[in-house]
Parts: sequence; structure tokens; C-alpha cells
Amino acid sequence: MTAPLLLIEDTPSLQMVYRSVLTSAGHAVRVASNAADGLAAFVDATPSVILLDLMLPDRDGLDLMADMLAQRPDVPVIVITANGSINKAVEAMRAGAHDFLVKPFDETRFLGAVENALTGHSAASPRKHAPAPRQRPATTVAPASDAFIGSSEPMARIHAKIRSVARSMATVFITGESGTGKELCALAVHDNSARASGPFIALNCGAIPQDLLESEVFGHVKGSFTGAISDKPGAAAAADGGTLFLDEICEMAPALQTKLLRFLQTSTVQPVGATRPRKVNVRIVCATNKDPLEAVRSGQFREDLYYRLFVVPIHMPPLRERGEDVLEIARAALHRFSNEEGRNFTDLSPEVEALFRTHPWPGNVRQLLNVIRHVVVLNDGGLVLPEMLPESLSTGRPAPSPGAAPEGGAPPTARTDLDRLIGRPLAEIERLLIEATLDRCNGSVPKAARMLDLSPSTLYRKIEAWRQG
Repeated sequence: MTAPLLLIEDTPSLQMVYRSVLTSAGHAVRVASNAADGLAAFVDATPSVILLDLMLPDRDGLDLMADMLAQRPDVPVIVITANGSINKAVEAMRAGAHDFLVKPFDETRFLGAVENALTGHSAASPRKHAPAPRQRPATTVAPASDAFIGSSEPMARIHAKIRSVARSMATVFITGESGTGKELCALAVHDNSARASGPFIALNCGAIPQDLLESEVFGHVKGSFTGAISDKPGAAAAADGGTLFLDEICEMAPALQTKLLRFLQTSTVQPVGATRPRKVNVRIVCATNKDPLEAVRSGQFREDLYYRLFVVPIHMPPLRERGEDVLEIARAALHRFSNEEGRNFTDLSPEVEALFRTHPWPGNVRQLLNVIRHVVVLNDGGLVLPEMLPESLSTGRPAPSPGAAPEGGAPPTARTDLDRLIGRPLAEIERLLIEATLDRCNGSVPKAARMLDLSPSTLYRKIEAWRQG
């Protein structure tokens, strides 16, 4: 029998969610709520992978990880950190962690990290995609995933472009708002290419601390820096013979952009601390939710790297421009989540259909999936009715942003805005401002963080805290 995964998480609600996702994916899971129980389960169950929250009630997670690795240096540990504790994640990686997850993370990232740990791949957010079927209808594009469900004209153009470019070696640059399915588009390019049986390695350049990113992309050799306890191939080498997907490419530090340009020109990688480069055969697909040309103009992104990467552009359309696709995606997700959660939902009510058609969906497909998941988890079944939806959707309009004009009146003055905030708790005012900024930025946390002069990790921490509260 395959050894179970060991999940050490002290928050009951997160424990339940993580366990549900893992068991639905076919994994056996052992759960512990604190460090003491976790260490006992580690000794008793000899788990294949450890999922370890660093903030435990009875002991520091890093100390617990050190004890576990002292007994079994080969066991992969995926650390989970909240509160924007990127420094903790860096410390954990240097202490021997296999990968890390910063809350909140999505199901794909979660399962991908586990899969990589089980198969021995080690790069932040890399995963080896299963070999694609050898024969497919010529008119379709694989994979058939939520973001790619739909028969709208914009998506038909995307499918046609993927079919056209997939068989070439040209670099593909995917743009689009957050939640539109850029990684799934990259995966479709890979699946329809001659490299489909090779690895698909995904790396989120915006989610990895800059001082770890070079090692994650190009690897390192044992002893090259404190905590480098073994050789690590890096994402570029792990993708040899397949596809390397660089998400949020515009978040990459300038120094690393220079090394990426050299990699594109020479097709060689040189791990941190290595004396000789290594030749690899990798196709690059990258993505951003920014305007890449604006990033070039602002000096955030190298112009020569932009022209090297921007060979075949693919723009993922926002959900609000995809017509009836929203209903096709919602029904497919309703069926899938109902099966996963043991519910008996039948369809969307006409009122919900009308609401879904007109809602702007600032978070795109990701937001729609979250809404459907919310409905399925909190209700028993039948038709999806408006009262089952989250409040911001069931009212038919988003919450008003600060500075919005009252109905039937002129825009309020700054003084009126202040009067409306006086008497409210500071935490509530902060939340109103952040949510309004996220709405203005179409749900993009990195963009909202720049407007608020905060780090993205700080915003992720606050959003996660609100969700748990």
C-alpha cells in the first residue's frame, strides 16, 4: 500500500478543505493538528510527503521540520505559510524543504506541489504533465478544462491559434486578466505539440522570493549557499524535452531577466555554484496579466527580452466578453463540484442564468468557479437559486467603491466620504479600501498592491484572514 501523505495543519476548516482536495485526487491522508501529534504520526505512518503549516500552536514549524529531516533526510516537505511570511518560506527552503505554498493558493497549485514531491521534481510550482493522448480530433484543443469550456467566437479564435502555433518551436506570450486561464492555455499549447509526452514545468515568477528565483529557474549545486544541502536541477533543466511556462514574467527581477535572455540565446543553463553550463532543449511559454509594452516603457522589463519572447502573442479574453460561455462553464463546474461534494444539484435557475450573463466577473473564470464551489458546499442541491449565491452576486451588483455617486445624486465630496467613514473601526475602513482597489484592478492582487504601496504577500495575508473570519 502506498504510504499516506501527512498533513499538519491546526486550523480545522483548512484541515477539512486540504484533506478533501487530496482525497478527491486519490491520496491517502493522515492529519495532525499540532507539532506533537504531527511528529508522532510521522514516526508511525512513515509518510511519502509531509504538508506542514509553519504556524503551529505548540511549536515552530521549522524546528519540527528539522527534527523530521534529521530522521528521514529524503522525505519531501511542502511548507505552508500564511501572514505573508515569505522570509519563513525562504528559511524553510534553505533548511531543506522541497517546496512551499503561500496562502491563499488554488487547487491546481496545491495538487501540483504534491505531485512534484511524489515524483521527485523540485521547483516552486513545477509539475510534470501526464503524456497526452496520441490522437485527438483535429478541431479541438486539449485539455478540456474549465477555462477552455465554451463555444464563443473569442474562444474559437484561441483554439485555432493554439492549433496553428503548437507544432512550432516559436515562443508563445500569453496575456490576459487574472483568472482567465493563462496557464491552461500554455498547457494546451504543450498538449498539442510534439512535446506532449515531455514535461510541462510551470513557474510563477511573482510567487517566489527574488533571492530564491534564480535557484528555482536554473538550479544550484550542493554547498553553493547556506542551506544548499543537495544538487537541485531547477525548472529549466527539469523541462528538458518539454515546455517551461513562466507565469507573471514581468515580475522577474532585472538581474534574472539578463540570465533568462542568455538562456534563450544559448539554450544552456548554469546552476548557481556550477562551473560549467549544460545544454537543454526547452520550449518557452510565458504569461502576464500586465501590459508587457507598458512594463518595457516603465523600465520594469527589458526591451530586448520582450522582443525575444513576444513572438506569438495569445490574448485570453475576459469572461465578460465570452457570451454564453459563462453558463457552459458554470454548469460544467456545478456538475463536477456536486460529484466531489456528494450533492445533487440539477441546474441553474433562470434568475441565476440572467445574473451570470450580466455580471462583470472581475475575477473571470476563477471567480465563477469560486462562486459555484460556494453554492455547492453550503447547499444541498436542486436548482441554484439567487439566495444561494454570495451576497455581492445575489444583489445583482458589486459593493459600491469609495467615491461612487449615491443613487440619484451628484458625486460626493471628499468631506462626505470622510463623514461616511467616521465612527467605523479602522480595520473595516482598511478592508473597504483594499476591496475597492482590488475591484478597480479587476481582482489583480499584484496591481492592487502597487497602487496601495504594499507587498502582494501582505494583501494575500489580509484576504486569507477575511476568508477565514
